[in-house]
Amino acid sequence: MSSPARFDRGHTDDLMSFLTASPSPYHAVANAAERLEKAGFRQLSETDAWDAGAGGKFVLRGGALIAWYVPEGATAHTPFRIIGAHTDSPNLRVKPLPDTGSQGWRQIAVEIYGGTLLNTWLDRDLGLAGRLTLRDGTDRLINVDRALLRVPQLAVHLDRSVNSDGLKLDKQRHMQPIWGLGDVREGDLISFLEEEEGLDQGSVAGWDLMVHSIEPPAYLGRDRELLAGPRMDNLLSVHAGVAALAAVSANGKLDHIPVLAAFDHEENGSQSDTGADGPLLGNVLERSVFARGGTYEDKARAFAGTICLSSDTGHAVHPNYGERHDPTHHPRANGGPILKVNVNQRYATDGSGRAVFAGACERAGVPWQTFVSNNSMPCGTTIGPITAARHGIQTVDIGVAILSMHSARELCGADDPYLLANALVAFLEG
Repeated sequence: MSSPARFDRGHTDDLMSFLTASPSPYHAVANAAERLEKAGFRQLSETDAWDAGAGGKFVLRGGALIAWYVPEGATAHTPFRIIGAHTDSPNLRVKPLPDTGSQGWRQIAVEIYGGTLLNTWLDRDLGLAGRLTLRDGTDRLINVDRALLRVPQLAVHLDRSVNSDGLKLDKQRHMQPIWGLGDVREGDLISFLEEEEGLDQGSVAGWDLMVHSIEPPAYLGRDRELLAGPRMDNLLSVHAGVAALAAVSANGKLDHIPVLAAFDHEENGSQSDTGADGPLLGNVLERSVFARGGTYEDKARAFAGTICLSSDTGHAVHPNYGERHDPTHHPRANGGPILKVNVNQRYATDGSGRAVFAGACERAGVPWQTFVSNNSMPCGTTIGPITAARHGIQTVDIGVAILSMHSARELCGADDPYLLANALVAFLEG
């Protein structure tokens, strides 16, 4: 007989719905905004003057969202508590001239986004999602969530060495998905999408489109203690951050301003107007200070007292590749969120940051673990060091341990999203 789940899986069930509904960063922030609006937050326009009133507020820009809650009695120098995350995931993205083909097959020209595991996109039923920009300047989200595309692998009969010498994929020649038969027709894909959306032909002037696996998230294992799904790096943290911010805003009794910063473009360096290395977060925080009548001195005081938890996924110990991990640091699924440490500042955590995170987990009654890379392998990085360096605020890198990071389908413990969300609530409560 299967053992019962350790926790109510309501949070993880909701995460699965969020992942399914968010095949692109644009969908992710739209869904996050909808949840925040239900919690009483209201959207502000960056081109309008901002008021000094209390309550929940957020701004959207492309695939990024910054949301914050101003409690009653907040001063111009009230510090912030920030959860940082990112909305983008490695995938295949449609090129400006998408219609291509070869040997009687119609294909879609794609570019590789981020450090994706190429082989995980082979032989999957793929949909297409993203943003269409119309000639009147408005944007339209689109999600063709059905079997539309496929990147076919070469049969073993035509590559007899694939299982002995390993699969070798050329990003340009081998990763272009098929979507039909016949002659290539210029404009065919966009015409198809216009028809899908009920738009007039020729009304689309620009697009930001990407493919996604249409296989839904699922519990895995004998006791359903694991969760398999797409884009957990890093929509898992975005979802937990939204839930935590909504929860603490219902309390209202805070001596700081809780913030969620969900950035785009982390997977390719964060250097954009919606990335962590851009001005968006700093502008929002400064405008919040100035809207409450603050000065540069108030802003400096607020930033000096601010703490950020950069929440991103990390590596769980792999059962088949244990030697790739540090021998004394083995994060495990359902062991609670991880503290990510790298003395070369690939992660921003230091000893005082460790104390902040440990304290939040202790208050929440949440177990936690530590991740450090094997010295013989280069360490990945996050928005943490960027946030610390760009804004001069204390930042701590944390997350959830997963397997198959950057795969089209990743794996984590089914309890860990809930544990992360509870730790984030305790952090934001202070």
